[in-house]
Amino acid sequence: MLQKPMTPWDLSKRAFNVWEKATAKVLDRWLENPAVLEPAGAWLGSMMKLKQQTDKMTSAWWGAIGLPTKRDQERQLHLINQLHSRVMDLEEQIAEAAALPAAPAAADPR
Repeated sequence: MLQKPMTPWDLSKRAFNVWEKATAKVLDRWLENPAVLEPAGAWLGSMMKLKQQTDKMTSAWWGAIGLPTKRDQERQLHLINQLHSRVMDLEEQIAEAAALPAAPAAADPR
């Protein structure tokens, strides 16, 4: 039985799988080491604090020039979604009311 020739895609896929298995073993050993985890955790904590400060400064800057902040926009979007839900509920109620048969006219008491 003849084997199908290897395409460049098959070769690169096979090479990637070999590389990925080898690097996964090394990274697993590194990530179990406290000498790597502690500084990485400290770095991540400081980056989150930096992002928080950047977000505060950006929000203050947008507000200072009179533009809506991200929080303002999210609040408005939430209110729009609430209104949209109410309008859809009213449309459903109107459709249900229109589908009901008309009530018989009451006798004229005159």
